[in-house]
Amino acid sequence: MGPSSGSDDPSGCGGGFAGTRRLDELRATEYRYLDERGQTYLDYTGSGVAADAQIRAHCERLAGHCYGNPHSENPTSSASTALVERTREAILGFFNASPDEYAVVFTPNASGACRLVGEAYPFEPGDRLVLTGDNHNSVNGLREFARARGAATVHVPVRGPELRVPDEEVAAALTGRRGLFVFPAQSNFSGVQHPLSWIELARAHGYDVLLDAAAFVPANRLDLSLVRPDFIPVSWYKVFGYPTGVGALVARREALSRLRRPWFAGGTIQAVSALGGWHVLAPDETAFEDGTLNFLSIPDVEFGIRWVEDIGMDLIHRRVMALTARLLRRLAALRHPDGSPLVRIYGPEGIDRRGGTVAFNVLDAHGGVVDERIVARDTAAAGISVRTGCFCNPGAGEGAFEIPERALRLTAHRRMRTLDDYLGVLGLPSGGAVRASLGLVSNAADVDRLTGFLDAAYGSREPDATGLKPRERC
Repeated sequence: MGPSSGSDDPSGCGGGFAGTRRLDELRATEYRYLDERGQTYLDYTGSGVAADAQIRAHCERLAGHCYGNPHSENPTSSASTALVERTREAILGFFNASPDEYAVVFTPNASGACRLVGEAYPFEPGDRLVLTGDNHNSVNGLREFARARGAATVHVPVRGPELRVPDEEVAAALTGRRGLFVFPAQSNFSGVQHPLSWIELARAHGYDVLLDAAAFVPANRLDLSLVRPDFIPVSWYKVFGYPTGVGALVARREALSRLRRPWFAGGTIQAVSALGGWHVLAPDETAFEDGTLNFLSIPDVEFGIRWVEDIGMDLIHRRVMALTARLLRRLAALRHPDGSPLVRIYGPEGIDRRGGTVAFNVLDAHGGVVDERIVARDTAAAGISVRTGCFCNPGAGEGAFEIPERALRLTAHRRMRTLDDYLGVLGLPSGGAVRASLGLVSNAADVDRLTGFLDAAYGSREPDATGLKPRERC
């Protein structure tokens, strides 16, 4: 199913929105530490936040019980295995995926899931890896596997002020005998939500599809009975904050069977000989799970899924979209005393086909971009958690800042020691943007505090650029 949109309900009072007040109640109870500690948390695309109930459930499960390393039949090992398998079932249920068609492979995070596919995908000379321009670097890195095996990499860049990828350019890129097509359901830079209809388009052209769902699934339903990508990487901490260190690759069993692992490890094999030099991989998804699983934290994923399902994904989606509309409207309304814009938004300025991730730069009174390091320093001092930089999404940043491809290619031949050197060569005033992202227990007060702070800090004063730390990474 495709993403839907919501609207800002002006009838809400005290930070509430009609029909979503249960989330305000949860914030006041299970997430009360946010307000007790004066935190304005607007980095949900970086990570969700954990409910007190999730931590209690973890402690209660471990208290008085003994769980051992899986891969054995002893009682403690069997107890862990039962919880791990129950979590696999919960994940398939979360995506409405048939266990006959899809399998769940546990990974450390979505990046680990992407690497698993990249290193095992059977690229050959003549194959194509097709990437949209706004992929996360964990996806962009797949080009190194493709390149090593002689496959071509094709990038379909983002276009226009909304930073979307044109349908016709995607269709034109899906040529050749076969390949792997990779795109994010939601950009972690701009919040753009791409058409899920691309999945069937690509498969009709003989391509496998990796759908990066990491930024999408925290506030949107992904129904795998309606759309059928071959590989779906997920980081669970982005959905409900806890646990970290547990992700998943949800994969079509038929596609998984065509992957060729370049190595084996403990837990992945059915039989092996050290002296004979042979091995036989396990016949199921465990062939892709290296060594000992994080068996004490994987059950927390099942609890997190049940927690979100009890709240209701549709409710979360409505709240996030209402707050996104409020944030976009208030950012656009910020002005310097002379009436010039205080903020430049990258990506869609409305909530049509977008999620709750909003990238922007602060502008000075002359229309120049305020160094994002200044905003990072000042918001941090105010207890506001936003993210700054390029968000590991260089293609979206290159589109947002309108950097010519020729200039980018020239930088490959220049020896630059720091990110500041790179920016100097390209003539860029800043190393990236500011990103505010909304999630499960965001409220109107969070939005208003951020926009009020930006207005007060930069609306009628020159930004203070002293004491900034050097940029170390993009």
